Amino acid sequence: MHEMSLMSEIIQLVSEDARSRSFKRVERIDVVVGELSNVLPDALELAFSYFQGQGLVFIDEATTLKIIREAAVARCEICQWEFEPDYQIALCPKCDQVSCVLVSGETFKVESYEGSDALES
Repeated sequence: MHEMSLMSEIIQLVSEDARSRSFKRVERIDVVVGELSNVLPDALELAFSYFQGQGLVFIDEATTLKIIREAAVARCEICQWEFEPDYQIALCPKCDQVSCVLVSGETFKVESYEGSDALES
């Protein structure tokens, strides 16, 4: 499950930034996960709950993870039709051409996080 290593990297990045801002704890992490990003949101949540119990400096049981799901949208370069593709390479349902580009759905990123300089919320 590569979501465990992805969550480890997210926590490391957020913790480094929190340290640079003199935060004592991270209260919430918002992550964008696209439908075609090859990341399973449920597995990401499971990995996060594992790390919550590991006694990390900035992340604890009160820290929350918000997963923002990004819908997959493709646009045909020929007819400009926008549709929801099942795969990264898609056939346009309107003109039957394979000239589509993904507009959204591949994103995987930390959108934001909230931290504080208080040890307890």
